[in-house]
Amino acid sequence: MAVIQTRDLSKRYRDKWAVEHVDLCVEQGDIYGFIGQNGAGKSTTLKLLCGLARPTRGEALIFERPVHDPVTRRRVGALIEQPGLYPDLSGRENLRLYAALLGLDSPERQVDEIFSIVGLSATEKKPVKQYSMGMKQRLGVGLALLGGPDLLLLDEPINGLDPEGIREMRELLLRLNRERGLTILISSHILGELSKIATRYGIIQEGKMAEQITAEELAQKCADYLHLRTNQPQKAAALLEQKFGLRRWEMHPDGEMRIYEAADAKAVGQTLAGAGIAVEEMGLHRQDLESYFLQRMGGAQHV
Repeated sequence: MAVIQTRDLSKRYRDKWAVEHVDLCVEQGDIYGFIGQNGAGKSTTLKLLCGLARPTRGEALIFERPVHDPVTRRRVGALIEQPGLYPDLSGRENLRLYAALLGLDSPERQVDEIFSIVGLSATEKKPVKQYSMGMKQRLGVGLALLGGPDLLLLDEPINGLDPEGIREMRELLLRLNRERGLTILISSHILGELSKIATRYGIIQEGKMAEQITAEELAQKCADYLHLRTNQPQKAAALLEQKFGLRRWEMHPDGEMRIYEAADAKAVGQTLAGAGIAVEEMGLHRQDLESYFLQRMGGAQHV
């Protein structure tokens, strides 16, 4: 089931399209990593999804209903940019206030439960302005959890955190996904961390979706492979498949062959030479997740 489905979603501010023709799909149970350079349209897209901005064109459906449908709004929790916390109130007072604004039944019970979920002390009385960045971000996620949503929209929740804070946030999100079945859309520029939790990715570039890909598909694309280019690609592929019993390989339209299993490059070269096939290029290709994303987003710029 598609929890989020957008069609031609677009937002224009004056003469600039912040988001244009975005078709995005998030499946139930996903941890969807939303990636893009600064200014690519991540935050604008999230604002459109949680009703903080209205689209210029197109539509967004959440649980197959419009974003502004009251039923939809009750099922979505969001943390966009910075948590909307009252700095002079304690964490408990902040949660109580938001619970009252939402008109929740048994707010004290929910507040206690959320403190337990996000790993904060329910008896802590100091004001939020004295919280660390990590504590504020976890409390922000706690605010998003009020009312028991089925979908979380999180905009850069690990931005500015130290390594320990990042680890705690990662474990919290994994726990919410696995134990409570929450679908999570999370934007972040810390690609290494996203790769530890995401099941699906969306890459946005200059307001447009460049690619959507599952974690499994991405792992395959980032797998090490032997890159091979010859003057007779089809004959070379048939020969190597027969000689070495290759099963995991692919041929690209430009004649490049990629072998995704252990193969001795020297033996491959000798076999092809013996059959009169000239090797034009051959080498081991290595690519990690970060280099793949940077390549798809237009080069090694900050994201």
